[in-house]
Amino acid sequence: MTPTLALIAAYLLGGVPFGYLLVRLKTGQDVRDMGSGNIGATNVLRTTGRAFGILTLLLDIAKGWFAVWMMGRLVNNDPVWMAAAGVAVVLGHAFPIFLKFQGGKAVASFVGVALALAPMALLAVVVIFVMVVAKTRFISLGSILGAALFPLAVWLLYHPLWQVMLAVTFCGFFIVWRHSANIARLRTGTENVFRFGGKK
Repeated sequence: MTPTLALIAAYLLGGVPFGYLLVRLKTGQDVRDMGSGNIGATNVLRTTGRAFGILTLLLDIAKGWFAVWMMGRLVNNDPVWMAAAGVAVVLGHAFPIFLKFQGGKAVASFVGVALALAPMALLAVVVIFVMVVAKTRFISLGSILGAALFPLAVWLLYHPLWQVMLAVTFCGFFIVWRHSANIARLRTGTENVFRFGGKK
């Protein structure tokens, strides 16, 4: 497999809609018609239950990590190609060909990418994420701040090649952009408050 084909494979892997598939399996319903309409772990947890929400989270993280790992094996861990695979899998999750390009916000997939590319930077923003969510009970706010600060953490801890820095910056701010509706609801005080219990 060439690196270009691996990028296509990373996009297709990112497009596997685990949340959508798990909710179909559990309830026979389309998760896009439930709750917030998102296919990600938070909406699955709220609408289908804790176990399926956690499983969606883990699978979405895993596909992000695997796409970067797969590229690394192919190109002898070339960081530029690995970062490109990270972008591809994030775009695949957000714009999946399997769901007519209507996907999720790609936070969990990005976590998997970050775990493969820059684990110490990920740890730093996870701490921030946990603190923000614990204080505010807004998953979206924690995700937005974590994504926005991740490129800075990568720069401070790794000083990577500019191509890698460009890739992680794109992903971080792409995820912030995908949360535009959440930002609007945060401003108006109508954003959903997170409860770990989800649907029983």
